[in-house]
Amino acid sequence: MFKLQKFYFEMAKERKVFLCTECGFESPKWEGKCPSCKEWNTMVEYKIPKSSKGRPSAGTIVRLDSEPVLLENVEISRKKRWRISDPELERCLGGGMVPGSLVLLAGEPGIGKSTLLLQVSSHFPAKVLYVSGEESNEQIKMRADRMNKKSTELWLLSEVDIRKIHQHVTRVQPDLLILDSIQTTFNPNLEGEPGNISQLRHCTMELQRLAKETGTAVFIIGHVNKEGHIAGPKILEHIVDTVLYFEGDQQYNYRMLRVHKNRFGSTDEIGVYRMQQYGLEIVKDPSMMFANRSAKDLSGCTTAVMIEGGRPFMVEVQALVTPTVYAAPQRSSTGFDLRRLSMLLAVLEKRCGFPLGKQDVFVNIAGGIRVQDPAVDLAVIVALMSSFRNKALSRGICYCAEVGLTGELRTVHRFEQRIKEADRLKFTRIVCSASNEAVARLKNNIKVSPVSNVSELLEILFG
Repeated sequence: MFKLQKFYFEMAKERKVFLCTECGFESPKWEGKCPSCKEWNTMVEYKIPKSSKGRPSAGTIVRLDSEPVLLENVEISRKKRWRISDPELERCLGGGMVPGSLVLLAGEPGIGKSTLLLQVSSHFPAKVLYVSGEESNEQIKMRADRMNKKSTELWLLSEVDIRKIHQHVTRVQPDLLILDSIQTTFNPNLEGEPGNISQLRHCTMELQRLAKETGTAVFIIGHVNKEGHIAGPKILEHIVDTVLYFEGDQQYNYRMLRVHKNRFGSTDEIGVYRMQQYGLEIVKDPSMMFANRSAKDLSGCTTAVMIEGGRPFMVEVQALVTPTVYAAPQRSSTGFDLRRLSMLLAVLEKRCGFPLGKQDVFVNIAGGIRVQDPAVDLAVIVALMSSFRNKALSRGICYCAEVGLTGELRTVHRFEQRIKEADRLKFTRIVCSASNEAVARLKNNIKVSPVSNVSELLEILFG
């Protein structure tokens, strides 16, 4: 009888739940559709690790390690941030690396995540422990020599066992820990291969506990899936303090660092880099890289003033409209949302009377950049009409306005910054919405042309 009771007690300690990989919702049973985020086929089995002690009963007294404190009695410790030699990364982090913070850097393979963190660790003003589960110490040394990066406070470790990593951190006592990557780290006491949901959740929680207890700033590198999101459950993004995405096109040498979450600063920041043979180079003036200031006026080419993060810069919009030879016209977009392009084409056809139903339409944002700012709408429409009419427009004119479904031009945020950027690059005129309140009080060398709707603008430009 005693053996049976012991067997049932051991079985009761094992528990399985199902976690949603999109939102982290926990369910005791598998469901095809997540009750929280309403996504299909996202529930993954997660085995809760066995505990060495039984679960305490309702009457058991548990020792308390903390006490509730009144809000007015809480003292804020002013921790000094670690300054980073990279001003782009420092701005994205909110002004430097916070001791005890946990930062997740994600991106596609070969985009430059390891290169970026190796550059940071080479110039970090304190002791750094670089842990790699994907490369040996020799490989890291070869990359550092190629980049001409040397440091007397950079320690290298090739390890994937989270328990051993914890022991090395206790012995070395670094101020900054870099882990490359979280998908290769695992705990042998847990079931499953490295990278599954159980291992990812456990290892990230261990690193969070390590960062908060020791005050060590931790950088972890994460892989992305085919959709471009961080591989693994969404709960990883809830655990960490900051989430950074390193993006870029393999066909171009530019890279963009976007902030998706930041507990110590703003998420409206962006860093721009250029990949070179010796490593990543900071781009101080993104407008000069994405805006083509060709002296020759070409049909289908316009320039838009956009805001990416907290920085304004110019991008070149290219469009090609040609009669279709197929039964159904083609609609293609590179760097611009295809659904938004379809909406703009519908506005041109319905509100302005342009017959685009039998035209192939191609839109490209030069330089390989992906734009999300609705202020690019007006530049796209003008480029489409310029190509449709085969009429070149002056390259000294830039455009900045959102287009509504009724054809009206809507205001955009941070218009003053856009004006100053266009004026700095010597544009002669900027076309914007007439409803923008800041137009009247701005004083710059550039001429501002406020327009109420798309029909009015196209009448002025094309007659």
